[in-house]
Amino acid sequence: MEGPSSGIRRRVSTRKRSRRSLGEVAAAGPLERGEEPEGSEGRRRRRRSWSPQPSEYDGSEEDMFGGYDSFAENSFLAQVDDLEQKYMQSPELGIITTQPAFEKLCSKSTETSEFNIIATDSNLPEVKSQDYCYSPKTSSVQENVTIEPGDDLLHDVPCSQALYFEKTKDSTSDLNNPSAKESYPLPSHQTLKETPVEQPQEKKKLSPKSLESDISRRRSLKDCLKSAMTGNAKAQTPKFSKREQLKEAILSEEINVAKKTMESSSDDLGPFYSLPSKVRDLFVQYKGIKQLYDWQHTCLTLTCLQQRKNLIYSLPTSGGKTLVAEILMLQELLCRQKNVLMILPYVAIVQEKISSLSSFGVELGFLVEEYAGSKGRFPPIKRRGKKSLYIATIEKGHGLVNSLIEDGRINELGLVVVDELHMIGEGSRGAILEITLAKILYTSKTTQIIGMSATLNNIEELQEFLKAEYYTSKFRPVELKEYLKINDTIYEVDIKTEKGYTFSRLLKCKYSDNLKKMDPDHLVALVTEVIPNYSCLVFCPTKKNCENVANMICKFLNKDYLKHREKEKCDFLKNLKNVSNGTLCPVLKRTIPFGVAYHHSGLTSDERKIIEEAYASGVLCLLTCTSTLAAGVNLPARRVILRAPYIATQFLKRNQYQQMIGRAGRAGIDTVGESILILQEKDKHLVLELVNSPLENCCSHLGQEITKGIQSLLLSLIGLKITRNLEGIYHFMCGTFFGIQQKSLSEEKSLWDISQKALASLIEKGLLQKQNVCNNEEESQCDLQITKLGRASLKGTLDLAYCGLLYKDLKKGLEGLVLESYLHLIYLTTPYDMVSQCRPDWMIYLSRFNHLSSAEQKVAAIVGVTEGFITKKASGQAIKKDVDKDIVNRFYLSFVLYALLKETNVWSVSEKFNMSRGYVQTLLSGAASFCSCVLHFCEELEEFWVYRALLTELTKKLSYCVKADLVPLMEVAGVLESRAKQLYDADYKTVAHLANADPEVLIRTINHLSRRQANKIVSSAKMLLSEKAEALKEEVEELLRPPPDIPGTIAPSSKSHELTQ
Repeated sequence: MEGPSSGIRRRVSTRKRSRRSLGEVAAAGPLERGEEPEGSEGRRRRRRSWSPQPSEYDGSEEDMFGGYDSFAENSFLAQVDDLEQKYMQSPELGIITTQPAFEKLCSKSTETSEFNIIATDSNLPEVKSQDYCYSPKTSSVQENVTIEPGDDLLHDVPCSQALYFEKTKDSTSDLNNPSAKESYPLPSHQTLKETPVEQPQEKKKLSPKSLESDISRRRSLKDCLKSAMTGNAKAQTPKFSKREQLKEAILSEEINVAKKTMESSSDDLGPFYSLPSKVRDLFVQYKGIKQLYDWQHTCLTLTCLQQRKNLIYSLPTSGGKTLVAEILMLQELLCRQKNVLMILPYVAIVQEKISSLSSFGVELGFLVEEYAGSKGRFPPIKRRGKKSLYIATIEKGHGLVNSLIEDGRINELGLVVVDELHMIGEGSRGAILEITLAKILYTSKTTQIIGMSATLNNIEELQEFLKAEYYTSKFRPVELKEYLKINDTIYEVDIKTEKGYTFSRLLKCKYSDNLKKMDPDHLVALVTEVIPNYSCLVFCPTKKNCENVANMICKFLNKDYLKHREKEKCDFLKNLKNVSNGTLCPVLKRTIPFGVAYHHSGLTSDERKIIEEAYASGVLCLLTCTSTLAAGVNLPARRVILRAPYIATQFLKRNQYQQMIGRAGRAGIDTVGESILILQEKDKHLVLELVNSPLENCCSHLGQEITKGIQSLLLSLIGLKITRNLEGIYHFMCGTFFGIQQKSLSEEKSLWDISQKALASLIEKGLLQKQNVCNNEEESQCDLQITKLGRASLKGTLDLAYCGLLYKDLKKGLEGLVLESYLHLIYLTTPYDMVSQCRPDWMIYLSRFNHLSSAEQKVAAIVGVTEGFITKKASGQAIKKDVDKDIVNRFYLSFVLYALLKETNVWSVSEKFNMSRGYVQTLLSGAASFCSCVLHFCEELEEFWVYRALLTELTKKLSYCVKADLVPLMEVAGVLESRAKQLYDADYKTVAHLANADPEVLIRTINHLSRRQANKIVSSAKMLLSEKAEALKEEVEELLRPPPDIPGTIAPSSKSHELTQ
């Protein structure tokens, strides 16, 4: 660039430019710091630029002033000011003139007097700044500023300045307009209020006063630049960051590389098992997992997985099975870009998994959707952008698969993961799980199935059913030692010996006569060997026994136990009282100061959750619990004690025993885990068989559970058009787990006879019908079709034992539906399967009945419950007239639910009806789920249109049973009622508030909230918000997408067909 007319070319660097000192900027490029140029040579040097030195880029450390940290005298601005002062004080002309060096800095437009600086020095960020310079000389001289095509003027601007220049972009276009107003926005956010000076024809001398006035009206170059840079510094940093953009680009590139790696047959597994290195970092950050066990590495690198074959793997409890499944799910979501379904046994575990994986979804760009209770959309939204991880209970997973098959979208599922696969052999839930897997195997050849469990025995039959490979290992991160206790002697289990056990030690304990009576099994001695420094679990046969044992142990514990973590236990008690709406269980009030609590289904979900958290953190050192804890959340202990070899009155099964003792030993904390089974002499023989026997076989319950099993399966096969006739049904049944085991399970009847009988029963119930009359010879090939009632039952995922009864109740309700209160609707949606468990307190029943309003008494009359019957039952009189007890009991449960909706307090309602608060909450969640089923049932039957809007609102009320203000917060996974109240009181009133919350601020604002919990809540809220936003985007796209069958247009497939002709 030799002359003033040469174009100043902006060069774009791909990295942030190295920044030099202020002296270097003022000096010429090649000059050393401190040297001063002389004459025009110096001025030319000042215009030169040098090649930038690459330096590592970090967007979070961008300097808003491009490396300049002062406005000192020796700075670039100071030297520019000197030049300006010389030019303004030129004695020759008496007017404003421009020196050559200054001309290079000032490029003026004659029409707008716009002044542009494009700094080509590598020390400066390439900024286009705007100001105004008025001069007769510069009006006739304009530098040609050229920019290379494709250059972005804001490419290298720090993100803190980018927003400012975007805001001033519009003002630039106004200035280029000849008709622009005389007041323009400046970079310093001020307004220049002066009239453009008329250009004189001749040079005139100005008086000192006019010169002074002229100068005062003008802003100096130094002030303009200084003001612009200060404005940039004050500008709000935009949401985007170059660092974040770079990280996203790297992640996207790694995912693309991982896709190619998985598609190829290469043994190179990429940064982290074909996943981006960011996934490895997230496991460290959120789960503290820095290295995989050897067995996990071996399992993940199995050839069968790379070949997309199904897999069953089995390891002892606490071996790390879940981590392998999570890595496989992430591979499917990120690399193969397919949706994933994870099936878990319980709602609590679903919610826990939602919370833990939401943070991964937020970071890696996939959605985590909950299908449990009343939550879940059928069919799921078809997303074109992000992929979804569906986490579902067994029942909701079945409904999800049905909806995908019906929509022809089952191939969208790339992977199905089943935790606790052994549950396939457990009652009606096992039958539903078997039906779900059988449909996936039959309808989709591209969906991979992964099953895992700690207690599997007949693995060959399961392999045949799932067409799967098998992997197993005996690995446990902590060694487990099994002991038996008879009287005061402890034996170690050793299957290698003839007896199956060997003597270990005598229990040394000094018991008083009173203590021997209270604690004949020496529980106090066993637990005090471990607590308070280590944790202990005591499994009890019944819920009542859990409370009694906890109470008894605390009576004989030393007072020193009260001092262990005393402050934390006081805080925990306050939190527990807050969760329980100011009420505290008397037993827990006595035991928690000692670090002891009980845990069973009689507690509310809020209580169970915070007790689990307190135990996991070490505030509680001993839990007395039922067997449900072993099958639920993972709460390991140094020592596990089995109070007796019974669950209620049933003797323990090997699988149950294995689940319980599997909780012994905490990885990373304990070096060994211990289990002690207390038994009496009379049970010695049975216990020895128990500890030395193999695990029980998994047996199909498809044939035993008639309405929830085989009939439900056949109805869905016809309704979803998987098969059309008996012959097709038999072919399908041969591939089920029941079909494989049929010879051993039912020797009397063949699979054909069983299928034929179930089909006849469905036709008799009016759920299926034959399309045409067939002869006996052609019966196997006679096509069947589903009726309207059958389709409604299928969509509602109802137990077919109750579909006819539900239809009658809803039909009868239409004759006189009472809408003055919710009582009538609640009765219609009270679950049938909980009625048999109901044992009404007749005095309470009578009292509540007498307090009914006239409209509510009308409901009682419609359903068939009379005051006379309840009065006789309450007084113990004989009942001669036949009355349907199921209706009476169901109406009593309706009272409980009705009271809950009005009071929204589980504690007060449980006291009024003399029920455990856990049972009341279970009733509520069951009613919410059943109400959702009834809603889907009514949507398929036009005659029940009136129920649709009513049940939609009722489902929401039953799902949360809180004040309307708290409902949005309760939608976030892991936020229960007590936590929602805390958040609402702290002004976190919507999901958006939580999604944008700072976890550190949450910790300071919300009492008893750990950092881990705060991070989970924020991640879950972000995921929920993202899910809703994606759903709206899909809806908009669907609305704007032109239909394929527009008259006068040719479909794309038709066009391609014509071209091939």
